Amino acid sequence: MLAMDKTKAQAWAHGFYVHAIGLTRRSPTFVAGLCMVLFFLGVAIFAGVIAPYSPTESFSYDILRAPSDRFIFGSDGNGMDVFSRVIYGCRYAFGIAVPAGLIMVGIGLPLGLIAGYKGGLLDEVLLRTLDVLRAFPTIILALAVVAATGQSLISMVVVIGVLDSPIFARVVRAEVLNLRASTFVKAAVAMGNPAWRVMVVHILPNAILGATAQLPMRMAWAVRISATLAFIGVGIQAPTPEWGAMIRQGAEYVITGEWWAALFPGLALMLLVLGFNLLGDGLTDILDPKRRGVGK
Repeated sequence: MLAMDKTKAQAWAHGFYVHAIGLTRRSPTFVAGLCMVLFFLGVAIFAGVIAPYSPTESFSYDILRAPSDRFIFGSDGNGMDVFSRVIYGCRYAFGIAVPAGLIMVGIGLPLGLIAGYKGGLLDEVLLRTLDVLRAFPTIILALAVVAATGQSLISMVVVIGVLDSPIFARVVRAEVLNLRASTFVKAAVAMGNPAWRVMVVHILPNAILGATAQLPMRMAWAVRISATLAFIGVGIQAPTPEWGAMIRQGAEYVITGEWWAALFPGLALMLLVLGFNLLGDGLTDILDPKRRGVGK
């Protein structure tokens, strides 16, 4: 019995290894992005174990201490451990990126599906509405809405998700327009399937691929825009361990030589955004049949 279980485990491990090697050869960009995102996700989940201090614990006699054995990334202007705050900042990054991404898809996907399949006046009305929403500079519109609704995590997530939903609507609509004239969709309509079933069962699984590849990139945008809002003083504010707020707080000390308070949250922000973008590019390589053979 133990020998059989060991054989199954070895077969599973071998299969996993073969698939991992194949995926790496097929899209090393995807693997690199996935590893980076999973690393930060793990840090966010186990922040309470990794961080040596509470992110808001202040040491009044250790203000702006340089990186050392006690403070790996140094301490900030309030005497808080920068390393612990960067670690907990991962939670806020994913706490913004994941729900904002779900809102983007939840709004944009059905709008693009309906607009592309129905066409006509409904398509024009939806497209023009989305064009109006996208016509405003995103950062300015987000700044105005967040300032009006309040500087809370929930309001920021909702604003970012709604503002970016037109991108998903347009991506899905373009896919639906191509699929609407395909043979299998015409066959489904000829068999008497209602419109909702044709859209959900036959079109949606094929139209969602482009949106899937876009999602990590837009999650990167969500992290970046939230940090930008916090940096200019409109988003999440200190002492909350959010990377944009930490960069803003630490930037004023760079001139006097205390560079660590802004550098380390800035590096964390840059690496997570890079990871999301690499993941999105890799998904595009994998899911887009026109690019599967590129580089071979």
